[in-house]
Amino acid sequence: MPELPGPRALRDHTTLRLGGPAARWVRAESDDELVAAVSACDESGEPVLVLGGGSNLVVADEGFAGTVVEVATRGVRPDHEGADPACGGVTVTVAAGESWDAFVARAVAAEWVGVEALAGIPGAVGATPIQNVGAYGQEVAQTVASVRTWDRREGAVRTFAAADCGFGYRSSRFKHERIGAGSRYVVLAVTFQLTQGSLGAPVAYGELARALGVEVGERAPAAEVEAAVRRLRAAKGMVLDPGDHDTWSAGSFFTNPLLSTDQAAALPEGAPRFAQPDGRVKTSAAWLIEHSGFTKGYGEPPATLSTKHTLALTNRGGARTEDLLALAAVVRDGVRARFGIDLEPEPVLVGCALP
Repeated sequence: MPELPGPRALRDHTTLRLGGPAARWVRAESDDELVAAVSACDESGEPVLVLGGGSNLVVADEGFAGTVVEVATRGVRPDHEGADPACGGVTVTVAAGESWDAFVARAVAAEWVGVEALAGIPGAVGATPIQNVGAYGQEVAQTVASVRTWDRREGAVRTFAAADCGFGYRSSRFKHERIGAGSRYVVLAVTFQLTQGSLGAPVAYGELARALGVEVGERAPAAEVEAAVRRLRAAKGMVLDPGDHDTWSAGSFFTNPLLSTDQAAALPEGAPRFAQPDGRVKTSAAWLIEHSGFTKGYGEPPATLSTKHTLALTNRGGARTEDLLALAAVVRDGVRARFGIDLEPEPVLVGCALP
């Protein structure tokens, strides 16, 4: 478990390219090293930040006054190779430190079905159940079989079946059960239950269905779904490209609000409304932002809205975290003033908050 020489700046390890130095940096390449590093910090009372791909973090300019534990575990282990006519499915256990996008590409190539619409999303596999990552009509909750974790409170390895993960919209027990400023659980591995075949899962998102030339609910080859999603994401600046500042972001900065029926009824005609199983109504944060007067590219460099998608806040080069948070506050306050709805940040804020 090597301790890397410091100081190392978080800006070099986050997709926003923001964040100051960490006091200490450890790279964990096995589950044992990961558990040992986190446990040592907990025993000494030192703050710890478990770092995956850095795609969902906003870190303070002052940095992190504790230990960053970089998750560098590897391994993709299917329960069998090739098609299995007897079961028609495959169970795949993936180490937390694996690249999510690389796993999706491997799944499509191997004809493992169920994650193809989640292509192009940056970050590590271990982060996906924490946020219940989703896009274009798919969520990881639909394919997660179990999540293996280190329970920092109990000092023990615990494995949660999908039904016990508390999955909701961009939510899970791993996100909400906390110890101090961090999660109670450190994800070690995620096991997915995927079907097998060349056709992807039924397409559940209108924009993706139109791009594929199919109706919602119909199926298309998984490789075509993956390619279409990558094109759609790239057009919105949501596929990482070092030369494109629209991708210097944390993806969607605000979650889509979940409203009561009365709040939803108060929205203007034409506002998106999506009924939820719990009786609430989801609307579009991007729509609210745009209809509050914030256009693509809004703001003054070095921090502006993306020129391709109003839901992404971007670093145009040389930005500080305080610049980004000031912009986020302006957008939040504008939506509140126009619609009476509070937007909630989706990324994890480390050592900072919206003013």
